[in-house]
Amino acid sequence: MSVSNFPYHPPFIFRNGHLSTIFSALFRNVKGVVYHRERLELSDGDFLDLDWSFSEPKSDRVLVLLHGLEGDSTRPYMLGMVKEFNRCGWDVVSVNFRGCSGVPNRLYKSYHGGATDDLDSVLQHIQENKNYHRIGLAGFSLGANLLLKYLGEGRKYPSELVGGVAVSVPCSLKTSLEQLNLPSNFVYRMKFLAQLKKKLRQKFQMFPERFPEGFPQIKTLIDFDNCYTSKAHGFLDANDYYRKNSCLDYLPRIQHPILILNARNDSFLSGDCYPIESAKQNSNIHLQITEYGGHVGFVAAGSVFYSEQRATDFFGTLI
Repeated sequence: MSVSNFPYHPPFIFRNGHLSTIFSALFRNVKGVVYHRERLELSDGDFLDLDWSFSEPKSDRVLVLLHGLEGDSTRPYMLGMVKEFNRCGWDVVSVNFRGCSGVPNRLYKSYHGGATDDLDSVLQHIQENKNYHRIGLAGFSLGANLLLKYLGEGRKYPSELVGGVAVSVPCSLKTSLEQLNLPSNFVYRMKFLAQLKKKLRQKFQMFPERFPEGFPQIKTLIDFDNCYTSKAHGFLDANDYYRKNSCLDYLPRIQHPILILNARNDSFLSGDCYPIESAKQNSNIHLQITEYGGHVGFVAAGSVFYSEQRATDFFGTLI
């Protein structure tokens, strides 16, 4: 049995999932993180921008950090995790997915929730060019799904890899999207859609030959995944993309210790996103389901979020 119930008691106002989600995304201010950017050239001609933050003194361990849908290395949830791991003696590399670093990527394709080859390229780069004895992985939302899928694919993993932490994971991409389509999630849904359509217009200008009938009519997130995400990345349609990239089916094969931290009042997550049976059957999976936290919104009384405390504690037990 690997399902745990560590106590998490946020300030009273943040027991509301929407308030904790919105506050964490829009109003949290994390100061003191200094990034050093490195551009990683990829074998297909594209690139990833990696933002490094180093601890004092020099560290022999590094955390690879992955953001969520339409996020980047500067989001408060990323900066908060970076700052706490630096304080605990870890270097951190925040990976900006293709097209998410403020500079359009070069190719028609960009990123998606199961683009694990890019994560593998980052880890190979670290293993071949850096001098770290321990590597940890952490991800939020879509990046957390990517992380768990990667660990369940049965690849050849770096010997330095110790485990991972996944926060607010949409373990089933399709049913999570259905959850986002509920009226209560209208504001989040429209914000995501506006950002995605803005980037698609960049693709429209860069690759007009890919749009023989003009800019597509996109009214929903599934429209976007049918028109762009699936076609640009080699899937038949949105449902094919969701089916092949949801981490839920990969969890049984994970052989590294992982912590999954999901809140019951996360309005983005469906019932399939609380993989209790997988945690019971795979001793490597440590599933924590809290009553509160919203989506990536584990506010605590101090400046350190509960998710950041749990992540550093978990890696502390591994090393």
